[in-house]
Amino acid sequence: MQAVRPAIPRPPWSLRSADADIGCEVWKKAAGKSTGSLFGLITAALACIPCVLRIGNTPERPIDSRKNSMKNIALASGLAAVSPSRIREIADVAFGMDGVLKLHFGESNLPTPPFIKAAAVRALDEGFTFYTENAGLPGLRQAIADKYGELHGLNLDPTTEIAVTASGVQALNVSIRCTLDPGDEAIVLTPNWPNASAIVGLYGGRAREVPLVWREGRYGLDLPALQAALSARTRLLVYASPSNPLGWVARPDEQALLLDFCCRHGLWLLADEVYERIYFDAPVAPSLLRLCSRDDAVIVVQSFSKSYCMTGWRLGWVVSRRDLVHKTAQLNEFVVSHAPSMVQRTGETALRDGEEFVRKMAQDLKCRVWSCFDSLKGIRGVSVAPPEGSFYLFPRIDGLADSYAFALKLLREEKVAVAPGSAFGNGGEGAIRICCAADESVLDPAMARLRRFLMKR
Repeated sequence: MQAVRPAIPRPPWSLRSADADIGCEVWKKAAGKSTGSLFGLITAALACIPCVLRIGNTPERPIDSRKNSMKNIALASGLAAVSPSRIREIADVAFGMDGVLKLHFGESNLPTPPFIKAAAVRALDEGFTFYTENAGLPGLRQAIADKYGELHGLNLDPTTEIAVTASGVQALNVSIRCTLDPGDEAIVLTPNWPNASAIVGLYGGRAREVPLVWREGRYGLDLPALQAALSARTRLLVYASPSNPLGWVARPDEQALLLDFCCRHGLWLLADEVYERIYFDAPVAPSLLRLCSRDDAVIVVQSFSKSYCMTGWRLGWVVSRRDLVHKTAQLNEFVVSHAPSMVQRTGETALRDGEEFVRKMAQDLKCRVWSCFDSLKGIRGVSVAPPEGSFYLFPRIDGLADSYAFALKLLREEKVAVAPGSAFGNGGEGAIRICCAADESVLDPAMARLRRFLMKR
C-alpha cells in the first residue's frame, strides 16, 4: 500500500507581496522534498529566510496608491535654469501655417551638395557602420588638421589636439562641461546664439551675459563691463566669431584683448568659429588659434553644418589643449559614444574636395546678405550694422520693447518668420534676427513684406 505524503504546511508568514510569493514557491519546493519530519521542515524554513527578510523591509502598499505616489515625483529642479528657445516657439507657430517665408532658423535652403551625398553612399558600401574611436576616425582628424594648415598655417596634432563630435552644439556642450563645475560662472559675449548660456545653466553654472557695444559703426568689446562681470567663481569666457546673430567678426586685435584678459584672470577662452568660412573680406575669418600656443587654455568649436550645408548630418569638432581634448573624448563615450561612422567618413571628403563649393557658396551668401541690408536702408527707426560675416542681419527697431510679440505679429500678418532678438540674451531685446541664407525666391518677397510691415509702424 502506497504511503500518503503529509500535506505541505502553510509557510511561516502571511504578508502578501512579490517577495512573499517567491517565498511561497521556495517553501513548496523545499517542504515538498522533506519527509514531513521536524528536521525537514526546519531545513525548508531556513531556505526561505532571505525572502522573509526582504518582506520585512518591504511595506505593503496597494497598487493604486503606488501609482498615485509615482505620478507626483518631480523632475530635477535644476532644469528650471534652462529656458525654452524663443526661436523654436516662433517655429512651432510657423509649422502650423501654410505659405510662410522662413527666415528664422539658422540654415540655408540649399541641399547638401551631390559630391558629399555620394561620399556617404560610398562610406556605407565600404562598411563604415561600426563603432569608431571616441575621439573620431583618425582619417577625419587628420583631414581637419590638414585644413587648419591650409587655411591658417597651423600645425595641429590630430591625435591629441582634435576631437570629433556629433555636431557643433555637442562640441560646445562637452567643452563647457570640461571647464565648469556646479556653481562656477561663465562670461558670455552677447547677443549670442542662446545655446552657450543654456548649456552653462544645464551643468549647474551661471552665465553672466555681457553685451557687445555699438561704437563707430560696428560692434566691439566692452572691457570695463567684462571686468565688472568677474567673480571668484568665473572660469570661462565664451564668444562667437563670426557672430550669430550680429554678423560681427572679432579682429585679431580684439581676439588678443580677450586672450590677454583670460590669461590675466585665469580663465578658459572658448571661441565658437562655426561660421569662419562665411567671411566677406577673405576666404576664412581670423581664428583665435593663430594667436595661441598649444599650452594656452583655449578652445575652438567647429561644425560642418554651415560651411558644407550639412545641418542635418550632425558633425563637428573641438580643437584645444591636450588635456581637454583627452577628456572630451572620454565624455563622448557617455554622451554619444562618437559621431556616426559613415558621417565621419563623409566629412573627410567634404574637407578634401569641398573648397570650390565653399568659396562659391560664401560669395553667394555675401550677395544675399548685402541685398537684405540694402532693402532695410531708409526705413525710419531701423538701424543695422554692416555685415562682416555669417549670414545674418540684426536690425534694431526704435521703441521696440517686445521682439517676440513683434515677430509673432509679423508671422501672422505677413507670413514671414524671423527670430526675436530677445532669444539671444542680454542686449538682444529691441531687435530681430534675419537669416539671409535662403535663395532669392524666398528672400526677395520676404524682405518686401518685412519692409512693408516696418514702414506701417
